[in-house]
Amino acid sequence: MGADVSTCKRFGIWLIGARGNVATTTLVGAYGQGRGLYPPTGMVTALPGFAGHQWPAFDEVPFGGWDVAGNSLQQQAQAIAAAAGTLRPDLLTAAASWLDDCEREIRPGTTTGCGDRIRQVAGTGHAVPTHLAPLIEVLQRDLRAFQERHGLDTVVVINLASTEPPPPPQFVGEDLDQLRAAIRRDETAGLPASVIYAYAAIDAGFPYINFTPSTGSSGLALRQLAELRGVPHYGNDGKTGETLVKSVLAPLFAMRNLRVLTWQGYNMLGNQDGRVLDDPANKSSKVRSKDHLLPKILGYSPHTHVGIDYVPSLDDWKTAWDLIHFEGFLGTRMTLQFTWQGCDSILAAPLVLDLARLAALAAQRGERGLLTHMASFFKSPMGCTDHDLYSQFTRLQRYLSRVATGSEEATSATPPPALAAKEEGRERH
Repeated sequence: MGADVSTCKRFGIWLIGARGNVATTTLVGAYGQGRGLYPPTGMVTALPGFAGHQWPAFDEVPFGGWDVAGNSLQQQAQAIAAAAGTLRPDLLTAAASWLDDCEREIRPGTTTGCGDRIRQVAGTGHAVPTHLAPLIEVLQRDLRAFQERHGLDTVVVINLASTEPPPPPQFVGEDLDQLRAAIRRDETAGLPASVIYAYAAIDAGFPYINFTPSTGSSGLALRQLAELRGVPHYGNDGKTGETLVKSVLAPLFAMRNLRVLTWQGYNMLGNQDGRVLDDPANKSSKVRSKDHLLPKILGYSPHTHVGIDYVPSLDDWKTAWDLIHFEGFLGTRMTLQFTWQGCDSILAAPLVLDLARLAALAAQRGERGLLTHMASFFKSPMGCTDHDLYSQFTRLQRYLSRVATGSEEATSATPPPALAAKEEGRERH
């Protein structure tokens, strides 16, 4: 193998929300990709410029996950095909045994800290222990058993679950000692499910990606834990639709010195995610994620609004309409409007596969902490203040070029000495 090609070892993908629309579409898409039935359209890592990387074929990548739904992958795939029309019947027939294999790797999840709406729509798949310490032990046992069963170098854990409400005031995720103490004392009130899943994955040494607006690994406690365990992680909230367009259009106004006065956005979506976001508490997390990038790109804060409405008949499709009112030369005011119509799962699924590849590569290289070269995939990229899509994508290109040519070793941050010494003392006891 030449020095200008990097090869990623065999890894597995573990999905939180494994029977949801995005996860199911990801699984069917992985089968289609692995068997060469469809081109990799929509996958960033399949661009010609990234040909210096060799990845395991997706039919060699095992999938598993956690879910609280009582349906099966076959049922969910058929429901998507009927409602959205995005999964072809012939593809579902060919992928039937593959989906059954994936189904056997799905384990019960938890609804702890997810909010009332998610608990209402949850099915029968949340039979894991309700107490925190044994719950985390079960989750970690699921991951280790999956890795051992399939002989994997690592397992990438990706959160695709429905959006949680913001963390409560008593949230303990900003201090690692407090977080561990809360787990020991079984103080579930301050811990959303996304944090529990992230803690279980990172503490067990598995890379974690948060594709949702939920808290996940964004708190300081889990960032510290990731550094201590030598684990790469990243998030939050996959950038697939209206916000993706914003991150391309907003730099236009900044570079031409056109002053944005108002950026009004209105979103309509169906499916289970839309139903969950119909709850004001869950919706607030999503709105916060979608509405913060404009001031960072423009350098000032125009009037903005993001509306999200649940429209059941849209199923897996979403529509966004944006109105941009801006001021030009001699104070002349003008308007740009755009309408974005897309299939939520079809936009998200290839990015899930991209992120799994990149996280597995980072873990193989010994990287730890925040993977900021992944910023272009997220609405709220952790540790990154640059929201211009072009700049973010350039960062990814440079990273993958350095890795492919072997010109960069893993340079992730190491734990602060005091924190590392504290952790070593704890481990000895």
